[in-house]
Amino acid sequence: MFRRKGTDSAEAAPTAPQAHQGPRHVAVIMDGNGRWAQARGRPRLFGHHAGAKRVREIVDACPDLGVKYLTVFAFSTENWKRTQTEVAGLMSLFRRYIAKEARALRDEGVRVRFIGDRVRLDAKLISLMDELEGITEGNDRIHLTIALNYGSRDEVSRAIKHLAEDVAAGALDPADVDEETLTRYLDTRVLPDPDLVIRTSGEARISNFLLWQSAYAEYEFVDTLWPDFTKDIFAGIVSAYGGRDRRFGGAKP
Repeated sequence: MFRRKGTDSAEAAPTAPQAHQGPRHVAVIMDGNGRWAQARGRPRLFGHHAGAKRVREIVDACPDLGVKYLTVFAFSTENWKRTQTEVAGLMSLFRRYIAKEARALRDEGVRVRFIGDRVRLDAKLISLMDELEGITEGNDRIHLTIALNYGSRDEVSRAIKHLAEDVAAGALDPADVDEETLTRYLDTRVLPDPDLVIRTSGEARISNFLLWQSAYAEYEFVDTLWPDFTKDIFAGIVSAYGGRDRRFGGAKP
């Protein structure tokens, strides 16, 4: 029925809240690289390189904190509006990061997935993304999802288009369409919804990131710029999450 590439039919994304003291899935809007670099009199790309190194530290910290899924916002559909120099530099950074880290991520049990529309990405980068997904698909220690050329409105639009195509082809009955149906067409269809969304740099907005999936997520907005976001800060936020009262629309008994 569902013709989307990479459906991973053997996996089913949990939809109900999980009984877990800490967040099982943490999503991060990694903001502040450019400002961090400019504060040091360096070009914005210097900050992006520092931010890429920080990603690895946070990935390494996840298993000990009980975080099974980590999703990071690397490049949005709106980021193409930045200068050509910055965009080209970011694309080069993504290629270099994947090539450099692929073997270590595989050997350390990290499963890597990419979400977002790949149409505008260059062929070399897409090839590296496909290769990294392939060599890590058997891993389960931690699931790292990288949102690259991702925008939640774009994701939902693409999902609805494919859903409509299946309805038109007779593969899906319109009467059977509900919110769970749409979820199975999203880029994140094999992932549980995020429990916690963190945004760095002091900005308090979600910037078109996981709008559907984070309907009941907890949010944490921190002033720290992403290159300064250490594993200790991350651990503190994850630990504090356990004290939150999550009722999912219900009331205390």
